[in-house]
Amino acid sequence: METTTTEPRAVSVVILKGGVGKSTTAMNLARQLAERGDTLFADLDPNGHATNGLGYEEAYQGDINLGDVILEGNATPQDLIRPTDHGFDLLPSSNTLEDVEKDLAGAMQGSARVKSKIVDPLLGDVYDYVVFDCPAYPGMLNNNALVATGNVMIPIEPGSSAIGGYKRTMERLIEPAREYIDVEVLSVVPNKLGDRIDQQTEDRELLENLNTATYEVNPGQPLQEAVPEFARITAEEFEAIDAGEMDAPKPGIRHRSALSRSLQHNQPLQDYDPESDQISCYEELAEIVVNGGIDR
Repeated sequence: METTTTEPRAVSVVILKGGVGKSTTAMNLARQLAERGDTLFADLDPNGHATNGLGYEEAYQGDINLGDVILEGNATPQDLIRPTDHGFDLLPSSNTLEDVEKDLAGAMQGSARVKSKIVDPLLGDVYDYVVFDCPAYPGMLNNNALVATGNVMIPIEPGSSAIGGYKRTMERLIEPAREYIDVEVLSVVPNKLGDRIDQQTEDRELLENLNTATYEVNPGQPLQEAVPEFARITAEEFEAIDAGEMDAPKPGIRHRSALSRSLQHNQPLQDYDPESDQISCYEELAEIVVNGGIDR
């Protein structure tokens, strides 16, 4: 692990749509941030996909849960946090997290509990980076993540509802939060791509939409400027591809069997297949977090 000299930063990985690689993105982002500083990976998704995928089923079903830390006050974050073999620590999800969310709705300053009880005491003093894997629906857990981090990464996959999922996340989660707090979308991350882009495929449609969109993702910043370099293709490049003047690249985080197999072996991609050609994508996402955004 390198010693970081940059500003400590927390980030929420969120989209209001399931099955788009959110947990995989969050876990592998945490793994690469662990190469750059002390990192905590916090699983706020009640389904516990990341917690169980890392092999912490006993923690998911444990006696101590997030509510004991942020609501009851009878446990500390250290009582809940588990070390892993992958360079980062894990704040696990639990099978009672849906009940915790209901209790947060009636709690005083219920949207700020994760910030005051976990992020404020730990970020900068214990951890350089905190990554939250968030639920795929709006609610108090997502509200807590946004208040606690102020930074967001939105994973998105090809398909007819791809841009709809992004817009729903902005309209139902990000924009309402911005009425009270600053929320910066650090990146919109195309992932689970597998088709050619020199033909009219869903992959191409997604990449063209993202790379030509002019509507704002942050105040004064069009969506296309939030696309990582590994998924950036200009209109001129698409024209060159169609004219046969340029070989079609393979942008975005590509579908690889190693990504799904890594979870079956309770490992991030870096540890399961260190030679994978997709690791560089997660390294770039980590640099975006370190730098607080994309710098072209």
